[in-house]
Amino acid sequence: MLSMNRTYNRREALGLLSAASAAFAAACGSSPTSPTTTTTSSSTTSGTTTSSSCAVSPEETAGPYPDHTGMFGNSAFYRQDITEGKSGLPLTLALSVVNVRNACAPVANAVVEVWQCDATGNYSEYGNSIGQTFLRGLQTTDSNGLVTFRTIYPGWYMGRATHVHVEVFVNGATVKTTQIAFPETVSSAVYRTGVYAAHGQNSTSNSGDMVFADGVDHELASLSGDTSSGYTATLQIGISV
Repeated sequence: MLSMNRTYNRREALGLLSAASAAFAAACGSSPTSPTTTTTSSSTTSGTTTSSSCAVSPEETAGPYPDHTGMFGNSAFYRQDITEGKSGLPLTLALSVVNVRNACAPVANAVVEVWQCDATGNYSEYGNSIGQTFLRGLQTTDSNGLVTFRTIYPGWYMGRATHVHVEVFVNGATVKTTQIAFPETVSSAVYRTGVYAAHGQNSTSNSGDMVFADGVDHELASLSGDTSSGYTATLQIGISV
């Protein structure tokens, strides 16, 4: 765990820089690693077709709102349910971590951390939510490389497309920081309902977002469900270790 000191210093620095501009994430583009494709499959959800292949997931900014309380070293935050009572449409995040260097074999015992904004675009630990830890958490992958989080469909804030942040650790060191994109048709439908409606529609599309503008081929979640019962978002995260 000694390597975590270096990791959290970096993330804290990002948080300090972003305090000067909440749009910091919108100013940083993707830097995807050249993918090595071995297999490809496709699925269609709500009229959106996404592809899943054996490729290294793009490396993205941790953004302006990473954890700075030390969740990685606190067992209380290794949890499936990260809602902490936040209202919103139920969302199950089903993420699989695979090693592209090993023909996309599952990676067991990796730690996956996720964080996102609430229905009105606010993050815990920042602004009026200092001292709160909603919509953040970690899980350790099982023998199939899988983790599952119970959360809410993410809201949005100015300048960013709808997204969830992901960071993957192997043996205590960060090996991948990326983001999950969502189908715009689904987001539009969600934002017309319940606690999202008052906040309105997100004016930033995936293609207009500086993080996702170079494509979301390996970051777009495959969604199943509806605006009544909620959704399950599935995504494969490729690392190279």
